[in-house]
Formats: sequence, C-alpha cells, structure tokens
Amino acid sequence: MKATTLLKQFKENAFQDRIIDLYEDETLLNYQQSRYCTAIGKFIDLYGDLDVEVYSVPGRSEVGGNHTDHQHGRVLAASVNLDAIAIVAKDENVVKVVSDNFDIKEIDICDLDKKDDEKATSEALIRGVLAGLKKEGANIGGFKAYITSDVLIGAGLSSSAAFEVMIGTIVNGLYNDMSVDKVTIAKIGQFAENVYFEKPCGLMDQCACSVGSLISIDFNDPASPIVSKMDVDFSQFNHSLCIVDTKGSHADLTDEYAAVPAEMKEVAALFGKQFLRDVDVNEFFGKISDVREKTNDRAVLRAIHFFEENERVVRLVAALNNKDFDNFKREITNSGNSSYKYLQNVFSTKDVKNQSVSIALAMSEHILQNHGVCRVHGGGFAGTIQAFVENGYVDTYKAEIEKVFGKDSCHVLKIRKYGGVKF
Repeated sequence: MKATTLLKQFKENAFQDRIIDLYEDETLLNYQQSRYCTAIGKFIDLYGDLDVEVYSVPGRSEVGGNHTDHQHGRVLAASVNLDAIAIVAKDENVVKVVSDNFDIKEIDICDLDKKDDEKATSEALIRGVLAGLKKEGANIGGFKAYITSDVLIGAGLSSSAAFEVMIGTIVNGLYNDMSVDKVTIAKIGQFAENVYFEKPCGLMDQCACSVGSLISIDFNDPASPIVSKMDVDFSQFNHSLCIVDTKGSHADLTDEYAAVPAEMKEVAALFGKQFLRDVDVNEFFGKISDVREKTNDRAVLRAIHFFEENERVVRLVAALNNKDFDNFKREITNSGNSSYKYLQNVFSTKDVKNQSVSIALAMSEHILQNHGVCRVHGGGFAGTIQAFVENGYVDTYKAEIEKVFGKDSCHVLKIRKYGGVKF
C-alpha cells in the first residue's frame, strides 16, 4: 500500500480496533493515531510515496526474577504498551534507517562482517541482526525505514532490545513471511548486542520484546533457555503497571552492578560450581558459617536472595495461571523486600545520603495502602520502581507520587498481548 493511501486510512480512523487491541487502552486512541500519521508523514518526507508496511515492537518490564538470569535462574517478564513503530519499504541491497532524529548510516547487506569502528553503535546492531538472520538460514534483504519509539530510555524498559527486535521483525516480515519464530528473533538480537555491539546481555529483554505478553524464562541451559508464553489476559485483574522514574543518577554505578554477579559466583565457587543455579540449596544453608568466613556477609545474603527469588518466579507464574492475583501481589511484595534486604540493590553504598529508590518505595507504600504493591525495577541502585496499582486508584497514585518526583515521572502502562508484529 502506498504511504499516502495508508496515511489517508489512518486519518479516517480505519485502524481504531487494531490500535485498541495493540495498546490495551482506549484513552490512547487519539494519541496513537496521531503518532502513526506523523510517522508516515516523516517517512514520505524522507523517502517518498513508496509501498510501505508498518511494524510495532514493545518495550518490556521485569516482573519477577530480580538479578537471577546471570546465575542461570528463572525470570518473569512482560511486554508493555510503550513501543517502537516503523514505517518500512523494501530496498534492494541497502538498509537505511532514520530513528527519530538520528540518521543512521546505511548498511550494505552484502557486507555483514563485524566492524571494529562500529562498536556500541546502531549500525553494529543492524549489521549484527542481519548477520544473525543469515546465519540462521533466513532470507535477508534491504529496506528503508523511519522508526520512532516511545520506549523510555534509562527506565529499565529495554529500548535497545526493542530496536534489535524491530530490525529482526522487519526482515522477518519483508522477506520471510513472518516465518522465523519469535524466540529465534530474540536470540539474534542478543547475538547482535553481544558480538557486534560488544555489550554483554542476557536474553530476557529481547525475549519479552519479541514474544510479547507475560513470559517465563528458565535459563538453566543458557544456550537453549526455556521460554514459555503465559495464556493470561492481564486486563482481567484490573490493575495497571506503573513505572516511576526516581530521577536518580546511574553514573558511577558500574562497580555496584558488577559486584552482584561477582559475589554470587564467589559463593558458587565454594561449592565447585560456576553459577548459583547449580548449587544445592540445602548444602548452602548447611554451610553458611563456612561461606561467611570464606566470602563475606553481603555475598551470603545475595545468594539467599537468588535461591528464594528463583523459586518465587515459579510461585508468581502459578498465581497468574490460577488467576490468584492477591497471591501474585504478595509475591511481588516479597520479591521487593528480598531485593532490599538481601540483594541490596536499592541504593548505592557509595552515596548513602541519596536514596531516591528507597524514597519511592516508602512513599508508594504510604500512598497505596491496600490499593497496590511496589518493588525496585530492573538492575536497581538508581532509576525506577514498579507498582501494580488498582485501575480505579491509578490517578490518585500518579498525582501523589509525582508530588515527590515531578510531573510525568509516573508512567502508567498496560501489559501488552503482542510482541513484535506487522501492524
């Protein structure tokens, strides 16, 4: 369909039902229609009135399994109704992407070798995804795209994973009739980030963005993780997911993040293992005195968090499958308490006078009372918290928490049913 024809259809409200189905929130209808119209117009300005297709890839939120994946543990994640959208047209041998205001250098699909000077760039991600698809035996080809994203940068919603999955989904749609399965698309995104972008990462982010809805992932065999999409309509629980940006700085936190897996592995090594997932939990608790002596108390506490959090994911999944949302909320609270007390990733020990995440959790509990639950979100130490809030109480929570952290610091989201899709 020509871009101008598609634009006309959006302006005539031809896609209302699809938008509501995709974004889970009727109040977003006018905003999303306007957003798509703007994106199509931008594509026309950049490339002309070509035959186009439209793609959407969501951001994600970690729901359970805080700092378990790097120890080959279990996680529960969800796609959210903030997404990247792409207006796309086929091209022969070149991939040309403009992402919001960022003009990315074109990629020749006949030259997919890793480039040292592309480290940590969008070009590296695009080239890596194309190389990964080709390695998997998928068809590849060129395209022109305008991509715009609502996925919040620095809020633990995985904007980079959404971009990787977007590139894979576009090629899957244009050249493979969407036949490459979504987990494979996720693994290719991880490959691009690890090898071409040169940033180590797990698979949770890409899986949640690609597969969609609520998914549980078991990383016991990290080469072949077990990814299970849950058949749960989250809207039936009448709660929204709120992500609160506490405006804390992520600067100088590299050592804090690195210490978590390092200390967990230090404990595992005492039992002749590389990762805590392979340590017998009963043996660990039976030898805590020795472990304290040979490591340190924080390492012991972080190991305790892993063992309990890894099993907690199983209970979270069971609660959702059984439609027992009260138990789900109790486990979310328990997860947050474990992260605070045992994992200790709520504030930095380098700057104990600044504890924005702690303040956000304390104020959320004060505001919510029995109307919802909260916990630290993602890596921790600074950044964001998440809260599951009764739909009827969301406006109150948002108004009150923004008195602390400022206007638009609270982002009200829905769990999205779909991962990467052709619109």
